[in-house]
Order: sequence, then C-alpha cells, then structure tokens
Amino acid sequence: MKRKSFTLFLLIVLVVALTGCGVKETSGESKGFIGISMPTKSSERWVNDGQNMKKLFEELGYKTDLQYAEDIIENQTAQIENMITKGVDVLVIAPIDDRSGLTSVLERAHKRGIKVISYDRLIQHSKYVDYYATFDNFKVGVLQGTYIEEKLGLKEKEGPFNIEIFAGSPDDNNAYFFFDGAMSILEPYIESGKLVVRSNQTKFNQGATLRWDGALAQSRMDNLLSAYYSSERVDAVLSPYDGISIGIISSLRGVGYGSEDKPMPVITGQDAELASIKSIINKRQTQTVFKDTRELAKKAVEMADALLNGEKAEVNDTKTYNNGKKIVPAFLLNPVSVDITNYESVLVDSGYYTKEQLGQ
Repeated sequence: MKRKSFTLFLLIVLVVALTGCGVKETSGESKGFIGISMPTKSSERWVNDGQNMKKLFEELGYKTDLQYAEDIIENQTAQIENMITKGVDVLVIAPIDDRSGLTSVLERAHKRGIKVISYDRLIQHSKYVDYYATFDNFKVGVLQGTYIEEKLGLKEKEGPFNIEIFAGSPDDNNAYFFFDGAMSILEPYIESGKLVVRSNQTKFNQGATLRWDGALAQSRMDNLLSAYYSSERVDAVLSPYDGISIGIISSLRGVGYGSEDKPMPVITGQDAELASIKSIINKRQTQTVFKDTRELAKKAVEMADALLNGEKAEVNDTKTYNNGKKIVPAFLLNPVSVDITNYESVLVDSGYYTKEQLGQ
C-alpha cells in the first residue's frame, strides 16, 4: 500500500513537472524586459507610439511594461522608478518635458546596467542617455514655413500679408527646432515687410504654448484677433502642432472665418492627427506635417534590440543633439508635408488611416 502511494506521488510530481515544462515551452522565455514610458494619452500620437512599440517588441520575444504619465512629471518619474525595480533591461522614454527631473532616476538605471533610449523628445541634463530616436525636427519647421511661403506666393507677390506666429511648449526641446526651422523661411519675409506680424510677437517665448495646449492657443488667438484684427484680415497662422491648430481654428471661426466672404487663412500643423486630417478635408486647417510614428517605433525597437545583442545601434546624426551633458547619437527620420492634395496617397494608401476613419 505504501509502495502504491509512493508510486502515485511520483506520478503526480512527474505530471506537474511536465505540465510546468509544457507551459514554459509554450509561452517561451522572453529575450529581455523593456520599459516604455510615454508622456500622455491625451494626444493620439503618443497612444499610437506606445502601442506600436509594445507590439513590435513582443513580436521579437521581449516582455514590455508600457506606462503613460498623463503629463504629470511625478507620475513619469515614479513609473520609471517602478520599471527599474521590476528589472527592465532597456528604458524607452519620451519625457514630458526637458526639465522633468529624470537625472537621478537615470543614474539609478545606469547603476543597474539599464540602457536608455530617448524617444522623439530629447532627455536633457543626463549623461546616461545612450541613443535618441526622432524625426528631423528642424525640417518639420522648414516644411511648415515653406508651405506658407508657397501658398501665399511670397516669392512672386508683393504683399503684404498678415501672419501670426505660434510656438510649441517651452519645456519641450523639439519645439525650438520646429520654430527655428519655420522662421528660417519666414523671417526674411518679415524683415522685408512682405509678411506683417501685427502683434509684433515674433519671438519664441511670445508665441510659446505650454504643454501644446489647444485651449491656451485658442485663448491667445482670441486676444490677437480682438486687439489687432478688428478691420484687418489674417492671411496665415504658423502653428507647430495639430492640437494648437484646432484651437486657433475655433477662435477664427468664432469671428466669422470659414465663410465664402471670409475664407480661412493658411494654417499649418503637425502630427497628422485624425481630427486635423478631417479638418483639412473640410477646408479649415490647411496643412500638417506627417511623422510616421510606425517607423519611429520600429527604429526605437531596432535600437533596443541592437543594445541587448551587444551591438551598436544605427545612427545618422552624431553632432546635433546636445542635451547639456553629452551629444546623444541619434537617428533622424524624414517628415512629410500633407494637405488636401496628397493626404490620400500619404495616409490612406500607406494604411495609416482608412477612408472610413476619415468619414469617406
């Protein structure tokens, strides 16, 4: 009887062991653990970025921890601390701002041997940033400025044309590149008098929009219209981002722009957000700059994969991005200007949006 019981016990142990092995074999060992820290879910592009990276990492066999900080700096710091505690091998971080207090937490990551990839926005003031994946941000601004130049016919027409200038969030390093790129095209026309900024607000800090907030942009545009455009027309608005553009458009429509007698000015944007593409189709917003976040996510995943395989990641810029502690090696992807003439070929044909999503 004892022998039978012992045999039964061994059989149960063997079954459990084999079952355990079977589960392990089916689920597979992860190749590594990746922490993905995104700033917020309030912008659809960050949602897409995070989900794209998560999907690509997991397809390669990596375990992931994706977190959104909802634009609260303390949240992002705490989330990254938690990822370090959990034992991630690589951190991919899109910081909320460039002064977000990540220096100490990244030093802790470094001491644990954790590699850091700065995603789209450059992490400032830390020597522990290994790579930077982003777009050519100066070119983004050049595309916006060039679009205004072409649509107003500044090379051919005498003008003058009235323009107002908006800038991005002062705590985002990319905002300065966007602004400088656009102004490299527009400033000569402002100096010559072909473009007139009736508010005289031509400096970055005068047009800056904290946290890229569309409501703040709308409020500022309301003030500009009431103060400087009671009898004058706005011909163009430089907007660095679609969410800001939507706020500007709401302000303009509030005073009658968008009618046959008072058509909308040329309005730029960035990120090709769904609401703005619909706005372009409806002839409200004029242009946006498309940054294919699928490709950016792919590049960040390639960088992390290279690091975890003991290799160097591919970069194409080793001079531009100084974060105050080091020049961070970067890979810059190309942005694309999108308007009513090419949104289908760029966005629909590539599968970024479907016609149904665009209401067509």
